[in-house]
Amino acid sequence: MTITRHNTNQRMSQLVIHGNVAYLAGQVGDTHYDSTADQTNQVLAKIDRLLALAGTDKSKLLSAQIWLDDIRKFDEMNAAWDAWVPAGNAPTRACTEARMANPGWFVEIMVTAAID
Repeated sequence: MTITRHNTNQRMSQLVIHGNVAYLAGQVGDTHYDSTADQTNQVLAKIDRLLALAGTDKSKLLSAQIWLDDIRKFDEMNAAWDAWVPAGNAPTRACTEARMANPGWFVEIMVTAAID
């Protein structure tokens, strides 16, 4: 099977496709210090674009990993997440608190999705 990489630099690819699975790198917001809900919505929009590039969409999510800079922001992030995930198509998911590479980032999300 071939491996296809998109939006690649020396360090990483934003999207890797192998077989019928799309693997996305962790996505963060475009602007720093917005609310956690705003950053989550920015991240989810990036995920939508990358999934479309792979020929799939959020209804085919298999798994998600979410990192928050402060677990007390869990409900705020979940409000955006719950509005985004199609009913009946929730992936497996883990969410944890982590120190972010940039202090202006409050949320990072990485997903995998099936490609039909």
